Amino acid sequence: MDKAKTTQVIGIASGKGGVGKTTVSVNLAVALQAMGHRVMLFDADMSLANAQIALGCRCPYNLSHFLSGEKTLAEIIVTTRQGVKLVPGASGIQEMAALGDIQAANIVRAFSALDDDIDFLIVDMAAGISPEVLAFMAACSRRFVVVRDDPSSIADAYATIKVLIQDHGLDEIYLVPNGVGSAQEGYQLFERINQVCARFLNRTVRYLGSIENDELILAALKKYQPVSEYAPGSAGARDFRRLAEAVRQLEPIDEASGGLQFFVERLVKTSA
Repeated sequence: MDKAKTTQVIGIASGKGGVGKTTVSVNLAVALQAMGHRVMLFDADMSLANAQIALGCRCPYNLSHFLSGEKTLAEIIVTTRQGVKLVPGASGIQEMAALGDIQAANIVRAFSALDDDIDFLIVDMAAGISPEVLAFMAACSRRFVVVRDDPSSIADAYATIKVLIQDHGLDEIYLVPNGVGSAQEGYQLFERINQVCARFLNRTVRYLGSIENDELILAALKKYQPVSEYAPGSAGARDFRRLAEAVRQLEPIDEASGGLQFFVERLVKTSA
């Protein structure tokens, strides 16, 4: 028997809504699963939980049932037709839109009780930098910030990075340009933001790849499918495969960074 592998936890955030954060989360999860990994997707957007829609799956229970004590975390998880294990968020429930730090911490702790053997946990955050988003981001081993090439998205992405670095001392921050005209344009957008980070924050962020603008990604969403399922030969499907491959090549992070971590017991056991 191999030593238990650490679950790699990736938080996917954005400074503002409408930049394609859930699209990136869903399609990255599906691409990693298709490569033979065991993937769990946690829809942590409490006010607009829509990962289940993008995956075309029905969820009888969601996070509100877990937080109310009606169900355990394991009981609300569904396996999508793509093989991804989905932890459904609670959409349209007003009191769920603003979780506190304590509730967020309870959710993080509950993941350690899961028996599922998971290679990657993808956490799809709410937009912005609310307390629960920051609590979840701090509990991840890596953090992806999705950005589009427009002034408000760039400003909000930078603001998010600034808070993660300066207020919470977090590292392993990656920028994912989405909806760009070409891979070169995506890298140039990353470079522009990274230079600002280096100048004003005295820290740099990392780059794994960009997602080119592809109308088939939106067409897939309208059909409740990931783009790799709807149009496997599309530029969008290709870019998500490339992003997944880049994620696979990252060195596993085996040590808890000091704060509360998803699957923290596994981190402790693995490094013991």
